[in-house]
Parts: sequence; structure tokens; C-alpha cells
Amino acid sequence: MIGLVTSLRRELRRAARDLVLNTVVASAAVVPRARWRLLRVVGLDVHRSYVQARCFFGARNVSIGAGTFINYDCFFDGSAPITIGRKVRIGMQCLFVTGSHEIGTPDQRAGRETAEPIVIEDGAWIGARVTVLPGVTVGRGAVVAAGAVVTRSVAPMQTVAGVPARPIRAS
Repeated sequence: MIGLVTSLRRELRRAARDLVLNTVVASAAVVPRARWRLLRVVGLDVHRSYVQARCFFGARNVSIGAGTFINYDCFFDGSAPITIGRKVRIGMQCLFVTGSHEIGTPDQRAGRETAEPIVIEDGAWIGARVTVLPGVTVGRGAVVAAGAVVTRSVAPMQTVAGVPARPIRAS
């Protein structure tokens, strides 16, 4: 019975956090220049930055550096840490997915859950509707073209595009 009560309390705390974080703080009624402060209040490591409305944060293990701009409707999974450096630009509707599954047995192909961190280094530019998958680091000053699916790490100052993302130039 005690285990059930503890579990219920944990779920209620998570639901309350999600309500505040992904409904109130994510609301268009909150001024974007003030949102970073509210994100700090609910436990994210956010420095003075500009976060647009309707972004979803699946956990508090997201770090956002100073001078970063995050456009509308971005999704931060949070199954593992997500670290976004300083002066990063992130286009609208980007997905940062840290969780996945191993390939399971034939009767259930989605096997054991896995999670790996994502790192976006200082000065990188992530175009609109980019998907960044688990374990990826986007290097300092790198550019990821709109619509790309980033399955492998991107070197500093490199530009990648496509599905899956491939290098198209080094700057």
C-alpha cells in the first residue's frame, strides 16, 4: 500500500509539473523574453534566452545557454539530458528525441527502452522541422538544413542536409 501511495504521489507531481511547464509556461500569453525565467522556476537550467510559445519539455534535464533562440512548437524529449549551448538558433517544429527502443523479439519489436543525450554546441543553427536523434552532438557553428534527420554527430562548422543528414559543406 505504501508503494502505491508513493507511486501515486510521484505521478501527481509529474502531472502538476507538466501542467505548469507545458501548458502555462508554454502558453502564447507568456511573453517570450520572460519565458526563460519561468523555465528556470520549474527547474530547467535556462540562461537568458528567447523561447517561443508551444514548446514541449518532457523533463527538467534540458539546459539552454545564454543568447539562444528557440522558435515555436519545438519538442524536447528529455529521456536523457539535452544540452543547448550559447547563441544557438533553432527553427520552428524541431524534435530533439533522446529516447528510443532496442529491437525486440518478433512478438514485440519495440524492446527495452534506451536513452542517450543530445548536445547542440555554441553558435549552431538548426533549421525548421529538423529531427535530432539520440546520442547526437551538433558541433560548434554547424548548420543543419531544414527538414533534416540527424542520426549521427555533426562536426564543428559543418553543414548537413537530408534524410538522413549528410555533409554538404564545411565552413
